[in-house]
This record gives sequence, structure tokens and C-alpha cells, in this order.
Amino acid sequence: MMTTTPQRLVVVQPLPGIGDMIWHLPHIRALAEQAGGPVALVAKPRSRADEIFAAEATVRDIIWVDRNPAGSAGYHDGPRGMWRLVRALRAGQFDTAVLLHHSPTLAFVTLAAGVPLRKGYGIGAQRWFLNAGPYLSTETWRRNRPLQRATLYLQAAGVRIADVEPRVAIAPAARLVVQKRLHDVPRPFVAFGIGSSEPTRQWGAARFAGLARALVDAGWRSIALVGGRNEAPLARDIAAALGEDADRLFPALDWHLGETAALLAEAAFYAGNDTGVMNMAAAVGTRAYAMFGSTPVLHHSASIVPIVTPPGPADGATRITLEQVVNALLWDRGSLGPESVPETAVQAAR
Repeated sequence: MMTTTPQRLVVVQPLPGIGDMIWHLPHIRALAEQAGGPVALVAKPRSRADEIFAAEATVRDIIWVDRNPAGSAGYHDGPRGMWRLVRALRAGQFDTAVLLHHSPTLAFVTLAAGVPLRKGYGIGAQRWFLNAGPYLSTETWRRNRPLQRATLYLQAAGVRIADVEPRVAIAPAARLVVQKRLHDVPRPFVAFGIGSSEPTRQWGAARFAGLARALVDAGWRSIALVGGRNEAPLARDIAAALGEDADRLFPALDWHLGETAALLAEAAFYAGNDTGVMNMAAAVGTRAYAMFGSTPVLHHSASIVPIVTPPGPADGATRITLEQVVNALLWDRGSLGPESVPETAVQAAR
């Protein structure tokens, strides 16, 4: 049992994606509540944890861990890099570290930094560097995905999780920024998540353009194209394929995640790739029609409607047909058009 109430708690969650961090929101909040105040968070830069937690006081400080970035050596790789990370943790003078991950290296770093109480999953060699249970069994760890692992661990540790479904807080300032950006955008609108962290998760410009055509023909006035800066060429390709109706599209690329969350909260629904933006849409309560190609289907949010590839080789999202997505919308909403949006939502958007 976690019976102490540390005043200086550091939570280690090094999974790199935006979605990974969103999955762990309930657990970080629960640990902060038990600690009696905000915690420090060890996270990877790709998670954009500073933007995800910008609207709340759960996290007071973020210690970036730059290990194993794609295609290069990180600032914290190798013996010198590890020592840099040890010094960063030592400067925090933490009473307790909780690792929401199985990494033995990061567990060793907490030991080398002199953190007195070190807790975590305790899988394999990681347990050598921890000194307080409970621990997850290897079978439990293998059988569950990261979100479930964190939930099961905190439950075993006696940490109360108020709501296990991830929910992103939106800052009032971010809402105001987005309202100004949407001033001339006809409502209601839908959001397409066109970004992808891997090629196999990318549905493709032609398919997104086909869905945009179907929605425009059904009466939708605007479609937001949400993604990162690297999706600018993809957004241009979608617009070119849509032809004379390209003015129905508006790009929302490389926005601050707080502003992206505010945009998604305004959308009637989300349709797009299995990506961090999809997890964010669900976390602000927006219905998310998510295309799962070769990635496992997510069931952690009631707002996610999974669309999966037909039987066959798991070769990516491109095997999901336009007809499948249209049928999923029709089945879930009863209509492709905005007339299926509750009138109160339409009025609020005007």
C-alpha cells in the first residue's frame, strides 16, 4: 500500500506519444491528489506533456527525458546522458518516485539520484532498483496495455482513481483563441484527424477527400483538417481532390495542443487516423470515429467508435474503405448530415 503522503513526488511516464500521455492523465491526477499537491513529471518531448497539462495544476514541473529519439542519439543517451538525467532528478530533491512504466534504466536513475522511496511495476530487472511494492506480476503486465497496467498498479497500491476515462482540461484562454480563429468558419463543422505517427496509420488523401465530398454533399458546411506541420502537403492534396468545394476545408495544423483540444470540443464529431489527436477528441467528449489499421483497437473511452480493417493481412489503415467509414457514421449517427446533430449543439455553435 502507498500509505505515505510525499511532499515531493516525481512520476515517470516515458512513453513518447501524445496518446500515451492522455491515457495516463487519470493516473497522474490520482497520484497528485494522494500527494496533496502537484507532482513533477518525467516525460519525453514528443508527448507534449507541457501542453496537455497546461490547463491544470496537477503537474508543477516537467523533466524532459531525451532518450532513443528516432534516427539520432538523445541528450540523455549513453553514460554521460544518463548522468545528466540523474543530476536533473537529484536537483528536485524528491521524496518518492513512481514509475508508470517497466524501464529498469529509469528505475536505476531514480536510485542514482538518491530518491529514498522508489515504486513501480517491478517487471524483470526493474525490481532491483525499487524498494517498495506492490508490483505487477509478469502475466498481468503482458496481458494488459499501458492504460490498464497503470490502473491495475494504482488499484493494487490503494490509490483512488476518481475517473479512469481520460479527460483533457481546456483553458479558457485557449477557448477564446479558437473562437476568434473560427469567427468566419461556417458552423456546424467536423474535424478530420489527418496526422499519423506511422505510415500504416495513414488513411490517405484520396480517402479523406472522398469522405469530405460525402459530408459536403450531405450538408456539412466546414471540415477542419487537424494534424502537425508535416501534414501540410497532405492537407493540400485533400483540398486539390475536393476541387471547387475546397473552401469548405480549413487547416488546423501544428496548433498548441490546448487550442487543438478547444477546437475538437467545438466539432460535431471527429473522423480520422488512430493518433494522439483522436485520443484528444475522445478526451474532450467529442465522438471519435477512429480508423484502426494494424494497431489494436482502443476501448478506453466511450467516445471512440472503432473502424477496423476487413479480414486479411494487417497492412495498415488503407484497407479501410470509404464505404466502411460512411456506414459507421450512418449506423452510429443515423445520418451523414448535420441534421443528426442535436439542435441545442447547433444553436450553441452559431
